[in-house]
Amino acid sequence: MTILISNAVARRHLMSLYGLDGTRSGPMRKDELAAAIDMLGFVQVDSVNVLERAHHHILFSRSQTYRRQDLRHLLEKSGALFENWTHDASIIPSAFFPYWQHRFAREKERLRSRWKSHFGAEGFDDDIARVLDRVTTNGPVMARDFEGDRPSTGWWDWHPSKAALEYLWRTGDLAIARREGFQKVYDLTDRVIPGHHLGERIDPDAFVDWACRQALVRLGFATRGEIAAFWALLTPQQLDDWLARHRDELVPVRVEGIAGDKPRAAYALPGTVESAHAAPGSPDKVRILSPFDPLLRDRARALRLFGFHYRIEIFVPEAKRQYGYYVYPVMRGDRAVGRIDVKAEREQDALVVRAFWPEPGVRPSKALTSRLETELERLRRFAGVGRVLFEDGWQR
Repeated sequence: MTILISNAVARRHLMSLYGLDGTRSGPMRKDELAAAIDMLGFVQVDSVNVLERAHHHILFSRSQTYRRQDLRHLLEKSGALFENWTHDASIIPSAFFPYWQHRFAREKERLRSRWKSHFGAEGFDDDIARVLDRVTTNGPVMARDFEGDRPSTGWWDWHPSKAALEYLWRTGDLAIARREGFQKVYDLTDRVIPGHHLGERIDPDAFVDWACRQALVRLGFATRGEIAAFWALLTPQQLDDWLARHRDELVPVRVEGIAGDKPRAAYALPGTVESAHAAPGSPDKVRILSPFDPLLRDRARALRLFGFHYRIEIFVPEAKRQYGYYVYPVMRGDRAVGRIDVKAEREQDALVVRAFWPEPGVRPSKALTSRLETELERLRRFAGVGRVLFEDGWQR
C-alpha cells in the first residue's frame, strides 16, 4: 500500500532531519559538530565569501555556538573529516572514506579520458607522475609551488601541475591536508587519512547498499533520481539493481507538493513515515540560509516541497539578474518567505542589507521584520562586524 505524506508533514520532517527545527540544545563543540556533519552526510565547500564561506554558514545555521576552529581541528588535526567530491567539493566524515575508494576507481577512468582530451594527451601522464613524485619526496604542496608552469586564469585554464594535483586528489592518491586562506594544501592520502580508514575494503554490493540506504536515511523519502544525486556515487544501473532487490523492503510513499500538485511517488525506509508524523513543528523564527544548505540544495526538490525557486546569479550578466550577485534564502519556520541581498562589508565594519524580497503571498509585517532583524543581528556577530546597516529602499 502506498502511503500519502502531506506537504506539511514532509516540510516538518525535513526541518527536523536537517537540524533546523530548533530542538537542538547545548553547545556545538568538536564531538557535536562531527555528529552534525555525519547527520547531514556532507557539507558543501564553496569559494564565494560574501557573508561567510558556505560550509561555515551551513554549520552556524544549526547552532550559533558553532566555532570555526573546531571544524579546522576535525579536518586538520584529528582526521575525523576529509575533503573530497560528492556532487561538488565537500567536507565528509572520514568514516566514509572506505566507500569513496569505489568513487576513486571510477573517477580514474572517467577523468583520465576527459582531462587528457582537454589538457592534451601528450605529457599528461608525465605531469601526474612528476607531481606525485614531488609530493612523495618533499611533502605537502600548493598549486602555486610549481614555479615555471603556465599560470592559471580559470577552471579550464589550469596550469599542468594544477590539473595533475586536482586529478590526483579527485582520484584518491592525494588528500587535502589543510587550507591556507582558501588554497588547498595537498599531501599523500596515507599521511592525511587515519590509517584505520585506509585499510578497510568494502565489496561492491556492500558499497551500493550503503550508498542507497544512507542517502534515504538523510533524505527521509526520495525519488530514484534524488537517491542517485545525493552522494553522486552510483551509476544508474547500480541504483536500479538495488531498488529491484529491495523493493519488498522499501515503503512506497507519495509526497504532496506545496501547491497542491499531484503527489510525487518516492521511496522510504521502514519507520520513516512514523518519524515524519512525530517530527516537532519548527519555531516561528527567521533563518537566513546558505544557498548551498542541504535543505534547499536540490533546487527541484525545494521548489516542489517549499515552493521556492532559487538559482545562483553569479554567472548571470548584471543587467539580466532578477535579484543579485549572491542572495540568501530566508525561511520562517518551515516556510520559505523570501530572499535577501546582504554582505559583510569589512571596510565599513558592517553587515550591509541591500534588499529583501518577500516570496509571492508573503505579506510584510512588523512580526516578520522584527524576526528578520533578530536573525541579521545573529549573523552580524557571526561575521564579526560591528553593526547592521540597511540601505535605503531595502524592503522591496
